[in-house]
Amino acid sequence: MEKKLAELRLDIAELKALEAQASRPKVQEILSLEVRKLETLLVQKTEQSSIPVTATNQTGKTPVVSNTPRSYEIQLTNYGWDQSDKFVKLFVTLPNVHQIPETNVTHEFTERSVALHVRELENKNYCFKVANLLETIDAQKSYIKIKKDTVVVFLEKNQKGINWSHLTSIDKAAKEARLPKIDKDDEDPSSGMMKMLQSIYEDGDDTMKQTIAKAWTESRNKSF
Repeated sequence: MEKKLAELRLDIAELKALEAQASRPKVQEILSLEVRKLETLLVQKTEQSSIPVTATNQTGKTPVVSNTPRSYEIQLTNYGWDQSDKFVKLFVTLPNVHQIPETNVTHEFTERSVALHVRELENKNYCFKVANLLETIDAQKSYIKIKKDTVVVFLEKNQKGINWSHLTSIDKAAKEARLPKIDKDDEDPSSGMMKMLQSIYEDGDDTMKQTIAKAWTESRNKSF
């Protein structure tokens, strides 16, 4: 089981790396959907491996049962964001987060990133990260607030009054990306990506196949 969990984590990490490199919005959407699918599977497999384990002590006579609940980390990818002249605000929904000790909720800020860690929330640990922020922030003056079922992250802008068009530079690049012009004599530089998407399509469920098929159709229509 541990080997399967490790393989799932590696698959998720590689898909996230591909998502960060992808420039087409539809490709990012497909990869993000597959990441969420594998993260859900990882949670399910981890829960199955959390059954109390019965072991034998050194005498070989008395069984020892471990009833201690196991905690595991879940990567959070859903959030909302807003901004004012001074702050960019991120809204991370976590039911019952207000009921755990505040010391269980920690954060890390740099000029271009934010990381939020929530420990021991109903026997689960949560991690939320955003990198490559569109503009720089003041890491020393940024902070968080814990509200009912929500953690609000306040990122103080270094340049006050500047409106962020996107939260991250990757989001901006994805929106501004255009299909490249490809010479007929050259090999298609996107062939590797298309092969990867075809593999995901073949292994995916109905929702995944519909999403990929829609992306391919729209891509072909735009090329004419």
